[in-house]
Parts: sequence; structure tokens; C-alpha cells
Amino acid sequence: SFTMNMYLFVYDLMQFCGHSWIFTNMIIRFMTFGKDSLADTFHSIGLVMRLCQLLSVLEILHIFIGIDKSRLLPRFLQITERIIILFVVINSQEEVQGKYIVCVLFFLWNLLDVVRYTYNMLARMGIYYLPLTWLNFSLCIPLYPLSVLAKGFAICISLPYFESFGTYSIKLPFPFTFSIYFPYVLKMYLIVLFAGMCFIIRNLFSERTAHLGTGNIKNKRS
Repeated sequence: SFTMNMYLFVYDLMQFCGHSWIFTNMIIRFMTFGKDSLADTFHSIGLVMRLCQLLSVLEILHIFIGIDKSRLLPRFLQITERIIILFVVINSQEEVQGKYIVCVLFFLWNLLDVVRYTYNMLARMGIYYLPLTWLNFSLCIPLYPLSVLAKGFAICISLPYFESFGTYSIKLPFPFTFSIYFPYVLKMYLIVLFAGMCFIIRNLFSERTAHLGTGNIKNKRS
């Protein structure tokens, strides 16, 4: 309906503004302060980044209730990956926040999202530009695996801090005889992360074929 389409347009616009601000801020800070800006990335734009990622949870609801026709599982995996890395790994460990890998992750995420939300906004209005369509469904194929590698690296460098500080590790009281050692949970999640990457990459290729097929491009041009 028109109301739902307008709601989705406003949602995409909000996300576009947030990610564009982050992306522009990162570039300006790097051009101004050089490498010194990399270690301060989280403290300068982390709040807006967290707001954008929390807002993205709505996309799961959009798919679930049927107003967005994207596939649920791939989008769910992509969103939860970011939530876990941003809020559980980075936000909880101040020592990790100053690492260069945070800047790399934010750059990859925002580059992908600026393109994606620009495409989505125009698509809500029935506007399809072939270069933008190609970029939206092609850029994610090389950049998503890079972002997964960056997520894995962020988890690896965070492990010593989780081990030394005991963050999220729980020792259950009597009569329970086991405890939850969070570094082991993160190591198991690494397996899930890379297994999910294979599934999502296959889905990205499927979406690219569906949207960039010759017949589809001709229909959108007409």
C-alpha cells in the first residue's frame, strides 16, 4: 500500500542519513588527522553507529510481516552478526574500541549501507538506475567476505581481554556444576560466522542474478 511504501521510504531515508553521516565523518577525519583518527573512530561515531544498527532490527520485522520481500534468514544472519560484533565484542571492551580493525569494519559496513539504502529509496519510487543497481548487487559480493574476515579478526583480538577480565563469563552457584566461559562461546561463534558467510554469499549471487538478468534490466528500463 501507499502508506507502507512511504513508511519504508522514510525508514530507508533515516538509515541513509545516518550511514552517510558516519561515512562522511570518517573520511573527513582521516583527511584531517590521518592515522591518528583511526584509533578514535568508535568514540567519535560509535553512538550513531549503534543507533543505526539497532534501527536495522526493524528490517527483520519488515520481512516477517510481509512488507519487505527479502529473504528472512540471510538478512537475519547479517543483522545479528553486526549486533553481536558491535555490542558484545566492541562495545563491552574499551581496549578493543581503539583498534584499527574497528575503523575497517565501520568503513565496510557504511560503504555497503550507503549504496544499499540509496538503491532502496529510489526503488520505493519506482526509479532504477542501472549503474546503481549493478553497484548495489555487485559491491556486496567482494566486500561482505572482507567484512566477515574483519569480524573474525575483531573477535580474535578481543579474546585476551575477555579472558583476563572475565566479561560475560558466568560461574553458576551450587547445585549447578558448570560455568559459561565466554571466550569459548566466541570461538564457537567464529565457526557459525564463517559457515553463515557461505550461505549468505550464495544468496547474494542469487539476488544479483535475479536483479541483473537481461530481462529484468529491460523491464526496469521500460
